[in-house]
Formats: sequence, structure tokens, C-alpha cells
Amino acid sequence: MLTKVVIPVAGLGTRVLPASKAIPKEMLTVVDKPVIQHVVEEAVAAGFSEIILVTRSGKQAIEDHFDHHYELEAELARKGKDALRAAVSNTRPPNVEVVSIRQPQALGLGHAVLCAAHVVGDDDFAVILPDMLIDNADGKRDLTAMVERYNASGKGQIMVESVPEDQVQRYGIVDCGGTAVGKGEAAEIRGMVEKPKAEEAPSNLAIVGRYILPAAIMQLLKNTAPGAGGEIQLTDAMLELNASAPLEAYNMRGKVYDCGNKAGLLQANVAFGLRHPETSAELREFLATLEV
Repeated sequence: MLTKVVIPVAGLGTRVLPASKAIPKEMLTVVDKPVIQHVVEEAVAAGFSEIILVTRSGKQAIEDHFDHHYELEAELARKGKDALRAAVSNTRPPNVEVVSIRQPQALGLGHAVLCAAHVVGDDDFAVILPDMLIDNADGKRDLTAMVERYNASGKGQIMVESVPEDQVQRYGIVDCGGTAVGKGEAAEIRGMVEKPKAEEAPSNLAIVGRYILPAAIMQLLKNTAPGAGGEIQLTDAMLELNASAPLEAYNMRGKVYDCGNKAGLLQANVAFGLRHPETSAELREFLATLEV
């Protein structure tokens, strides 16, 4: 049974500077919640109960967010603001454990995942990149569906989305051997290519930052040589794993917002704000007044 999810939060957030100079990029808000809370809620909804944050110095605000703030909670209770008190006290549900692991050096995503090896142990686990916020407006979360697919097939899963063919050079692309993979469906992966030219891309299915991986990946990461940028790449270890234990590509149904850059963060705020009961009416009215 899957219970553990690794969330790397040690990045510097250079794409959203100067906002991330003193505030962790994961604490930037989408409407009234920091991005990291949206991601943790996604994981909890999919059945994960052990959240492993791979962090670094300067990120204490993330840990504090999932801790109790007794003075604030007491003051809200005194003023009878029960809904706000519940929102503040339930950032971490009582059945969910949040632990932090330090990544001493920024040596790549693969290295960040490897830092959690002693906590993951011999269990299969998930990896979530907190920059990528997935919006499932119809209520059926893609991560939940991907867990269900893992339970049914017993195979590791990599979430992908269909991107325009002229944009494949921006992403890691999976090769499913020409198999058509509809939204909400999965197919076996034959290979992966990092940022291929459009004419050389095996598909238009781009990796979007959600993975369910066998525990065996940790041993492979220990022996993975530095790759692109001199960093230990998770993709390199997944390619090696795929040769003996094929992974599947799960094609997401929702929309992904890259909140690690300014445009994606703004787009997510608009999309989520238009559905939030406290902001939707005023935001919709405001957007109608804009001249673009």
C-alpha cells in the first residue's frame, strides 16, 4: 500500500525572484493557500499519509506552516472565528505525518529523492514536484487515478500530458511505442527523451512532475552518475529501471500550472480564484472590466 510521498522543496526559486528572496517559493499563494498546501492536500486525497519534505536552510516557513500556531488558534477561537480556526489548524490533517530531510547540496532531482531513501525504506513511494499545480475542475484528481492504476497494474507510473508538437523541445518526453494514450489512460513506456527536437520526438507526451516509483529506484540512484548540468537526474535512473521493470505513462485529464514561474502562478490564481466562493464573483467582475 502506498503511504509515502517525497516532495523536494530545496530549490532556490530563481524563476519567481524577487518574491522568493526571503519567502520559499512553495509558500507563494494560490488564492488563500500556499502552493505547498495545495500539493499536500492533493497527496492526502490520494491516500498518502507520510509526507517527506526534502528541504534546505531558509525553508523553515514550510515546516512552520504544517505545525500548530497555538497563539493564533487561541485568538481565533476567542473571537469566535471558527471557520478560520479550522482552516489554520487543519493544514496538516491529524492522521498525516510531515517530516523534513535536508538536502545538503543542490545536486539535482535524483539526489533530492535519494536524500529520502532512509525514510522511504523498502516501500514504493510517490514523488511530487511542488511547482506543478494540477487543477482537476471536475473533482476527480489525477494523482488519485494514477494511484488506482498503480494498484491495478503493479507498475510504476509517470504522469504525462499532451503538449503541442512544436513545444516538445521544452520537456522530457516519453516513448510509448506509438501506442495512443487517451486522457485518464496509461500505457507502457519504451523510453524517455529529454527535450528532443520536434522531428525526433517519439511522442508529444511530456512528463509533468508526478511519479509513483518502486523502492528499487533508490539503489539505482545511489549508482547514477551525474548527468545533465552535473546533477544526478531522476530520469537517468528511471530509464535504467524501465529496462527491467517497465513503467507506465498515465495521461492526465486535468490542467497543470507551473507555479515555479510568474505567468503560471498568475494563471493558477485566476483559475482557482474564479471557483473560490469568497473571490469568484468579484474576480469575474474585475476581469470583465479589463481591456486587453
